[in-house]
Amino acid sequence: MSTRDEETLLIVESDPDSRRPLVNFLKTDYKVCGAKSGKEAWAILAKEKIDLVLFDDGVPDIRGVEFFHDARVRYPDVIRILVTESRDLPDIVKIIKEAAVYQVIPKPCPPWHLRLLIDRALESRELARRHRLMSRELKFSDAAFRSHKEHLTKLIRDSYEFDKLVFASDSMLEVCNLARKAAATDMPVLIQGETGTGKELMARAIHGFSNRKRFPFLAQNCGALPDELLQSELFGHKRGAFTGAISDRLGLFVAADGGTVFLDEISEVSPSFQVSLLRFLQEGEVKPLGSEKTRKANVRILAASNRPIKELVEAGTFRKDLYYRLRGFELIIPPLRERVEDIPVLAEYFSRKFSELMNRRVAGITVQVMRHLQAYPFPGNVRELETEIQRMVSLAGNGEFLSTEHLSEDLAKVVPPDARLKEMNLINGAGTLKQKVERLEAQVVTQALLRHRWNQSKVAKELGLSRVGLANKIRRYKLAAAPSGGITHA
Repeated sequence: MSTRDEETLLIVESDPDSRRPLVNFLKTDYKVCGAKSGKEAWAILAKEKIDLVLFDDGVPDIRGVEFFHDARVRYPDVIRILVTESRDLPDIVKIIKEAAVYQVIPKPCPPWHLRLLIDRALESRELARRHRLMSRELKFSDAAFRSHKEHLTKLIRDSYEFDKLVFASDSMLEVCNLARKAAATDMPVLIQGETGTGKELMARAIHGFSNRKRFPFLAQNCGALPDELLQSELFGHKRGAFTGAISDRLGLFVAADGGTVFLDEISEVSPSFQVSLLRFLQEGEVKPLGSEKTRKANVRILAASNRPIKELVEAGTFRKDLYYRLRGFELIIPPLRERVEDIPVLAEYFSRKFSELMNRRVAGITVQVMRHLQAYPFPGNVRELETEIQRMVSLAGNGEFLSTEHLSEDLAKVVPPDARLKEMNLINGAGTLKQKVERLEAQVVTQALLRHRWNQSKVAKELGLSRVGLANKIRRYKLAAAPSGGITHA
């Protein structure tokens, strides 16, 4: 990467009292040439390798926009910055479009601000240059990859793979086994699950276990983005394609060439964008906004949704053909409340993680806390559990156990299963067989309501009851939803 003293600036300013101090100010970081006119500037450009031109629009022999319009053709790699007294926004936009100016700066502008803008412009150009080189190497230099085999092996070993997913449940083992099989193919994968279940982590594990692991994994959240912006992010755009597109942009599909693109919240994209995505999945071609040319992009698509796509297809808001394209493999990550055996191992993992980050020595987690955690429905799933443990670790002192006094208000209110069983005298309580069966039935209904977060349609279906029959049992056993998401007994 080039250093600053290797980069040369050209300052075009007719007023020597303004030009000389600025040249001297910038000379501490760069090689700087000065010119008092457009004619003199052309002569310097012909002799010197100039990286950036700062042009004051007050130069008498040529307007800045005209100078830069010609400079764009003759010296396309030179960064162009125009200083002007104009504050008319349409005029500034016109200048940017016509002369491909990096930035238009209104007068007066202090020297330190100009230096900051120059630094940023040159750094942006260097990053773009390095990106082009890296893309070229990824595409054309297999030999380079082989020569760095040991380094790449370490990178792969450190990448997201399935052994980094924390779980103990059979349901997650089943999902991971299917995900491993999906990773061995090049087919699209549709990952579904509630918010916070770990869909992106699963996507990264699939990428890290696949043949594309040496290439980029790029993620894009599709929710709440207008079509034009989403098209630009994924397919790229040409300068001038829309208002604010002041330079060409490489889309994620091209930037990730050879790798994986993860599209989160795919259920939220518009019908028109669904057509564009379907075409890309079918043809593997990218057409940037504002361009007539297409180019191939070799990427694998992993998509995720926190809403069941099949239901959206049935409702007519999601294209059936796109759904079938995306679900080469379909993974459904169960919510945390349906795999409570994962909660202890996740809680221990997060406890160790945040103890190290906060430089705390937490002694462990009490049994009572574990009971509260396993009784809570966790509407925010693993992400909510992670935040809860992080908070508890921050409250605990060195050498302390995480105890019930560290629990948040919602979790502290939860009645652990053992306590509910005791309250209902389910195990040792007196009573007739009918009474004991009723207590057992109340417990079964309670657990089902907790698992399904009081979705009575799902509970009724699981228990083989009608909605009316379930409502009668809730009324009979005086069950009610607690504000925390748990259950109270009236």
